Amino acid sequence: MKEETAREEGETETETLRHDSARRRRRRRRRSINASLAKLKLKPSIKSRCSCLLPCFPRSSPGSFSPATGMATIRVPDVVPSPSEDCERLRKAFEGWGTDEKAVIWILGHRNASQRRLIRETYQQLYNKSLIDSLNSELSGDFRKAVISWTYDPPERDARLAKEALQTRRKGINHLLPIVEIACATSPHHLIAVRQAYCSLFDCSLEEDISSAMSLPFRKILVGLVSSFRYDKEVVDMDVANSEAALLRETIERKQLDQDSVLWVLGTRNIFQLRATFQCYKQNYGSPIEQDIKSCGKGDLESLLGVVTCCLDCPERHFAEVVRNSTVGFGTDEDSLTRAIITRAEIDAMKVRGEYNNMYQSSLENAVIGDTSGDYKDFLLTLLGAKL
Repeated sequence: MKEETAREEGETETETLRHDSARRRRRRRRRSINASLAKLKLKPSIKSRCSCLLPCFPRSSPGSFSPATGMATIRVPDVVPSPSEDCERLRKAFEGWGTDEKAVIWILGHRNASQRRLIRETYQQLYNKSLIDSLNSELSGDFRKAVISWTYDPPERDARLAKEALQTRRKGINHLLPIVEIACATSPHHLIAVRQAYCSLFDCSLEEDISSAMSLPFRKILVGLVSSFRYDKEVVDMDVANSEAALLRETIERKQLDQDSVLWVLGTRNIFQLRATFQCYKQNYGSPIEQDIKSCGKGDLESLLGVVTCCLDCPERHFAEVVRNSTVGFGTDEDSLTRAIITRAEIDAMKVRGEYNNMYQSSLENAVIGDTSGDYKDFLLTLLGAKL
C-alpha cells in the first residue's frame, strides 16, 4: 500500500513538473512573439490579430536559414567569437591606408545568417555606423558587391535582387531568373519574408512592381508565382499527379502554355506534389516536362516556363546551369555567378556542386578559379567551403 501511494505521488510530481515546464515554454514563446510585434510597431488592433495568428506558424523565424543545414557549404567554426570581437576585428581591417580584405573574408565568410545579423546590429551600436556603408566604402568591384550581398539578411538580399531584376531593361529572360528562383527554389516562409522586406524597402509590393514592369504573359506568370504560399509538408496524391500530368501534356501539345490551368498547377501545388506530377509526366509520355515545354518553341515564354519547372523539380540542377552559363564563353557574368553561390551557400550548395560535377564532368570550384581572381575568387571559394 505504501509503495503504491509513493508511486502515485511520484507520478503526480512528474506530471506537475511536466505542466510547469510546458507553461514556462509557453511564456517564453509569448515573450518572444510580443518582442517581435513590438519591433514592428503595429497598431493595437492589428497587433491583437497577429498575436492570434503567430502560434499557427512554425517557431523558427520566417525566411531564416538553419545555421547548419546538411547541404550547406559554409564552414562556421566550432567556437565563434562574440559579435563585439568580430566587429572590432572588422573595424581594424578598415583602418589605415589599406583594407585587410583577408580579415573581412575570414570573418564574414565563416558566419551564418543569424551571426551576420548580430554583427551588423552590434557594429551599428558600437560605432554608430552601418556595416554595409563601411563595406561599401572600403571594398571595390565584384568583391564588394559579393560581400555586401552576403552580409544582408537573406530576405532583404533577395528583395534587392528582385528590385534590380525589375529595373533591368534587357531582352530575353535571364534578368528575371532571380524572381523565379525566389518564388520556386526557396521555402514558402522565405518567400513571404522577401515580400515583407520588399514592401519595407521600396514602399511598394513586389506584385505591384511586377505588374507595372512586365507585360503579359510574364506578368501573369510571375505575379502568380510570387503570390503563392505553398504547403511545405510532404503530402502527395498520385491520382492528382497523374491527372495533372495529363492536363499539362494537353496544354503542351496545343502549345497553350499560358493557360490559367497550367499556371494554377505550377503556382499552387506543394513541391512534393509537383515533383510527383513531373515524374508521372515523364513515365507516361516518355520525356521530361521541361524538355517538352522548350520543344514548343524558342520564345521567351517557353524559356521562362522551362526555368520554372526546373527550379521546382531540381533547383540544384538549375543553379549548376547558372554557374556554367556564367563562366563559359567570352567573359564572365559575375552577377549571376555571385547570386548562384551566395543564395545557395547556406541551403544546398553541396548539392549544386555534385550536380555540376555530374553534368559537366568538372568541379564547380575549378569553374570559379578559372573565371575569377583575387579577393573575389577567395570569397566565393570560402562560401563553397574551401580551406584557403
